[in-house]
Amino acid sequence: MKTTGSIVLILVLGVVLGFIGRSFRRPASPPGPAPGEPVFTNEVAPGEAPLVTDSSEIENDEVIRPAIPGLLTSFELTERSGKTVSSEDLLGQPYVVSFFFTTCPSVCPQQNQKLKMLAEKYKGKGVKFLAISVDPETDTPEVLREYAARFNADQEQWLFLTGDLLYIRRIAGDLFQQPVNKGFHTERFVLVDPKGNVEGFYSWPEPKQLEKLQQAIDEMI
Repeated sequence: MKTTGSIVLILVLGVVLGFIGRSFRRPASPPGPAPGEPVFTNEVAPGEAPLVTDSSEIENDEVIRPAIPGLLTSFELTERSGKTVSSEDLLGQPYVVSFFFTTCPSVCPQQNQKLKMLAEKYKGKGVKFLAISVDPETDTPEVLREYAARFNADQEQWLFLTGDLLYIRRIAGDLFQQPVNKGFHTERFVLVDPKGNVEGFYSWPEPKQLEKLQQAIDEMI
């Protein structure tokens, strides 16, 4: 009985030591390239020069173009001023559409800083910017007025819009092909041409796409 117990104890110790040894042999996950670091690819043999010299060169610069539009063809929403703004009111000028909500702690402030930069660049050049709330219960016109003031948003150029959430979801899906819900939105700017047609979708965190957005706006004005 004593011998059997010793054998079991030895087997248990062996299993435990085996697990410990495997954990030490397991390689750590390699870190990704930091900004400014060279990026090597599968096409480059060890010792050869990298195909690209900076990690920013592998940023996605592919602009997505609109697919078949949905059933909704126009919209009306309430601006922070309390006035109704319709898609017909916006004809004759390009405009950039984005979705956000005022209680968003991180992405939305960054997104609206990008819009602020664009609004300042195109001030007086006939380009409008639309920020549509995806939390309309919270984002009343009064709340939107206070929020817009943080960005010194021009009332005629940069419109902050609200309405019924279900209707906003339809506007986003049918007209601008963006999935949104309460507290959820994409990180894309939608460029609409002066005729009211969606020109493309631009991922604003991608510097190359933000540059292409400005090139597309420049061609419209």
